[in-house]
Amino acid sequence: MSGRNECPRFHKRGYKHQRRLAPRDAGGHAARVLSEITRHLDELLNHASVGDYPGAHNGLQIENSGRITRVCAAVDACEAVLAEAAQIPGTLLLVHHGLLWGGARAFTGALRRKLKTAFDADLAVFSSHLPLDLHAKLGNNALLAKALGLKKCERAFQSKGQAIGIVGKTDASRADFARHLGKVVGGAVKLAPGGPAWVRLVGVVTGGAGDLVSEAAALGCDTFVTGEGAHHTFTLAEELGVNLFYAGHYATETFGVKALAQHIARKFRKPWEFIHHPTGL
Repeated sequence: MSGRNECPRFHKRGYKHQRRLAPRDAGGHAARVLSEITRHLDELLNHASVGDYPGAHNGLQIENSGRITRVCAAVDACEAVLAEAAQIPGTLLLVHHGLLWGGARAFTGALRRKLKTAFDADLAVFSSHLPLDLHAKLGNNALLAKALGLKKCERAFQSKGQAIGIVGKTDASRADFARHLGKVVGGAVKLAPGGPAWVRLVGVVTGGAGDLVSEAAALGCDTFVTGEGAHHTFTLAEELGVNLFYAGHYATETFGVKALAQHIARKFRKPWEFIHHPTGL
């Protein structure tokens, strides 16, 4: 994969798209906007072919009346995010971590409340997990690698039968790389300094991929960037001779949903905004 993909430009202060209202839809077409958007997203993200964890339910998770007034993006479909998205009826909420995981669930507790919030506000919810992680232009990994300035990027790191991550080249001191990574994700990063003081080959897998530090070492990476991982990965990185950076599960997975929302906003002429609900993890 080439590292030359253009990264969408995001506005500061919440990465909000300029609130430019679209022309009013005429007649029955307004009720078909959701189906047009979801069909486009399913094709764009290749949901039919990309493997994922059982029960990820990539695609439309909650349908509304079909009328879409704006697009919101968020990492998690949690109660606070849905409440914020529901402030304007007819919102399409794009998330990376959806409402539904695993098998059948009873609609009780927080899930019942989230569903009621969505139904009362005519809110639609669309989720994309691994397909959004690995997308070549709008994916979390591609955009993080680009933001880090990695060159000669290639796909790597296997999950569910496909390469989901990136390996790319750089030339920086470990200290400078750490500072730049912190600026890119907008917060503090944690480092297991197992590798050399000069960074040249970097593996990137956003989210909770600490265990993939072993694969990073096998690929010849001196540095591996992910969101979070288990306690034992610190000493594992030391033993493997790899610099392991934990930049936050949440922070490393904001890139894709922002890019996806901006893409939809431009194509379908809708305003959009990012709902920031950080977990600190």
